[in-house]
Parts: sequence; structure tokens; C-alpha cells
Amino acid sequence: MTLAPKHHILHPGDVACAERGDQMETLLGSCVAIVLTDPRHTIAVMCHFVHSCTATDARATDCQYAEVALSTMYGLLYDRGINPLLCVAYVYGGGNMFSKIYQAPHVGESNLRWALAALAEDGIKVLVEDVGGTCYRRVKWTVGHELPSVTAVETAMYDPNKN
Repeated sequence: MTLAPKHHILHPGDVACAERGDQMETLLGSCVAIVLTDPRHTIAVMCHFVHSCTATDARATDCQYAEVALSTMYGLLYDRGINPLLCVAYVYGGGNMFSKIYQAPHVGESNLRWALAALAEDGIKVLVEDVGGTCYRRVKWTVGHELPSVTAVETAMYDPNKN
């Protein structure tokens, strides 16, 4: 009996594990999504994190925090017999959603720097980065050999001089 493919929609703080044929998707602004997949693209995990700062003790299991999300992703891969350090990565998001107010540094930039530094420190090769700018990104991927698709949507920027 073949199971129907699963469709995982990730919201801020979510982490999902999927198998070949399953679909994962998320919508990002300043948040960052990391996708890790084994080189054969049979298993993948995706996170959607909000904060690059360290989680407090009270939030030690909250995947809105980057460090917790990445650790959770690693655990899900290990549970399936996959060494996450042998995976490849795709990184998305980190936009400046309020560029008329915040030039630099902004939260999206901090999130992005954290993600790329953490992956580099662990020796994980990033194959694709679609990051920065002032747009929202809808990321969709059916686990397999095709690349994730990204649709960029420019945002109407907040103008503090208008009512």
C-alpha cells in the first residue's frame, strides 16, 4: 500500500520532516527557512525560524529560535538514519520588511547571518541562497531532485509619513 504524499505548511516556529514526493511550503519575510536534504534527496527537513538570538530557558524547546530549530532538524534526520552533517542546504528569507524605517542592521539580516554561519560551522554546503531584499518569499518544494520553487512578492512598504 502506497501512502499519499503529505503536504506540510510551515508557520513561524515550525519544523517538518518529509520524504520524497511530500511537499513543504512556507511564506517568509524577515524570517529564515533552512532546508536540509540528504544527497539523494530522499528525506528533507525544513524550519521556519523567527529569532537568531539564544532562547531563554523558558523557551529552550521553542523552534521560533534558530538554534533550537536547527537542533530539532538534526534530531529528525538522525532519527531516520541520516547524518545531517552529510546533507546539503537551501536557505531562504532574511528580508528587510520595513526598509523605509530600518536600513541596517535589521532582523532579517541577523537571521540570515546566523543561518549561514551555523551551517558553515557544521560544514554543511549551501547549494542555494535566495535571501535579503524587501520582498516576501513563498517557498515550495516537493522533496526530490528538482530545486525548491521561490515566488517573490514585493511588499507595499510602510511609510510613516502617510496616514
